[in-house]
Amino acid sequence: MLTLAVALMPILVFGLLLGLVTVPFVALGPGPTFDTLGEADGKPVVAIEGTPVKPTSGHLNMTTVSQRDGLSLGQALVLWGSGRDQLVPRDLVFPPQKSREDIEKSQSAEFRRSEDNAEFAALNFLKYPKAVTAQNITDPGPSVGKLQDGDAIDKVDGTPVADLEAFTALLKATKPGQEIVLDYRRKNSAPGTTRITLGRNDDRDYGFLGIGVLDAPWAPFTIDFNLANIGGPSAGLMFSLAVIDKLTTGDLNGGKFVAGTGSINPDGVVSPIGGITHKMRTAAGAGATVFLVPAENCDEARTVAQDSMTLLKAENLTQTIEGLKTLTTGGQPPTC
Repeated sequence: MLTLAVALMPILVFGLLLGLVTVPFVALGPGPTFDTLGEADGKPVVAIEGTPVKPTSGHLNMTTVSQRDGLSLGQALVLWGSGRDQLVPRDLVFPPQKSREDIEKSQSAEFRRSEDNAEFAALNFLKYPKAVTAQNITDPGPSVGKLQDGDAIDKVDGTPVADLEAFTALLKATKPGQEIVLDYRRKNSAPGTTRITLGRNDDRDYGFLGIGVLDAPWAPFTIDFNLANIGGPSAGLMFSLAVIDKLTTGDLNGGKFVAGTGSINPDGVVSPIGGITHKMRTAAGAGATVFLVPAENCDEARTVAQDSMTLLKAENLTQTIEGLKTLTTGGQPPTC
């Protein structure tokens, strides 16, 4: 009996190690997928208010990568052996020099930036003119309660401002404490005029307005993406396509189940992303027949090519839309 107990001891110890010892790795694998033409938690994934929205069909699914942290040794071995999940050093996902709060703030800012880029890319494609657009109202600050994010500033003290350079030149001619009059357009509202007393900021000798501004395509309606902190910048391409599909006649996807991924900049250029193989597995499992692949991810995508899916190469927004039209009308678009 003693001999048996001694023989079993290493097995028991190893079992405890498998269950109790955590490893410094994060498992990456196929994550959930969402139809950007559909709803999530009872809300449209892409909500447009203030203008007619066209009917759509088929799917334009964004895809994600799942993350599992705090893995035990046993869980890590099982996931590694499955062949579906990838183990990466935890420090690559959660840099040790940053707190969890810092990482979450950075991710939230990145998500917001990617949503703005998706909106601007879609509006650029649809030929909406640019305007000097307010962003990031400083609170507290001179413009709080006067301007809102997304307002288009048309005039400063009666002088038209065609672009950011003209706006900045007028602002630099002011002094702290000076009152200025701004003519603006607000989404889903009538144009307005507001008086703002400029503040003081130590980094400049001219008046402080307390807003960020950029030259951006401007539309009189609102676009909201209701997938907070899901998908990150790699959802940009699919968000842009959904906006365009909802604002134009006809179906970009030809009624097909299209899925994809790719970050996008305001000019519509599609950039590569991570986790392409995991996202492709998610899409195939959901029933997608077409998958949009950023051009620079094509080599990796071909390593797990699915017979059930056409891998459509996505270089920029215009080329991607033309590729979808070619595919859905029976032609041969650029593929990976």
